[in-house]
Amino acid sequence: MANNMFTVSRLTKTILIVAAFLPLAAAAQSYPTKPIRTVIALGGGAEVLARLVAQRAGDALGQPIIVESQSAAGGAIGAQMVARSAPDGYTILFAATNSQVWHVFLARSTPYDPVKDFTPITKIGEALLCVVASNAFPVNSMKELVDYARRNPGKVSYGTSGVGTTHHLSGELIKQIAGIDMVHVPYKGGAQVLTDVVADRIPVAFSILATADSLLKAGKMKLLAVNNARRSPLLPNVPTISEQIPGYESPPGWMGYFAPAGLPQPVLRRLHGELVKALNHPEVRSKSEDMGFVIGTSTPEEFAAQIRHDLVLAEKIVKASGIQPE
Repeated sequence: MANNMFTVSRLTKTILIVAAFLPLAAAAQSYPTKPIRTVIALGGGAEVLARLVAQRAGDALGQPIIVESQSAAGGAIGAQMVARSAPDGYTILFAATNSQVWHVFLARSTPYDPVKDFTPITKIGEALLCVVASNAFPVNSMKELVDYARRNPGKVSYGTSGVGTTHHLSGELIKQIAGIDMVHVPYKGGAQVLTDVVADRIPVAFSILATADSLLKAGKMKLLAVNNARRSPLLPNVPTISEQIPGYESPPGWMGYFAPAGLPQPVLRRLHGELVKALNHPEVRSKSEDMGFVIGTSTPEEFAAQIRHDLVLAEKIVKASGIQPE
């Protein structure tokens, strides 16, 4: 009798477990049944990339993916919009470290928790970043730049596209690690910085490679390093900053797809699979490289781990640099 009761109890438990997963399985099989909205929390070439991916992933999913730009407040408005949406797979976020990492430490308040309020779907990749110098400036590598700055404390300026940008924080991190004194000069845009480098009004600048590429190819300035974790496949012979300055770790600068927290696993897996396929399509990869983005996808778990790591690194950089939240 006891054995029969145990068997019935185990059977009942199995039925309950199966019943619990049936709605999720059904949801995954039927998803999507209506258009999906992608909220882009950054501007520039990211919108072009998002539309390329939306076209291919939408075709595969059988529903259109509508792209909507919400890049104000450093992307925080778009991120907040998605964080407050239903976790059903019909509203996703295309965002970068601006809103998902740096905003937490550079703004007085952030209306969402970058870890608790989102489901990471996949890392998209990162922009190619670089350090350039005026042709008249007597250095040809990051090592030479550090040596020169040590001999001339406070006399070397570096330009960026603004306070609190990845470029600015990169310069501050180099100052901390190398123990040198350089002066940060913030500009209103990346193009203005490079104009002054070419005119030798400022000796060094941090830039997106796509912005600097034509000037570099024309020989109007020189390339000192790539400011990414690894060498770029587009510039395999150009060393990274970390290769020239031991202990340096590039400040986070990726882009990625997110959904609201609580997204069902079957829907997450479906979205992840189709977005990754679209991102890795040869045409999408080629066009993204033309715009200065390198595609590098991940699993949701890998992306979640990277976000946690980058939040710790970002807090360390911001505190050490003395930048105050605005």
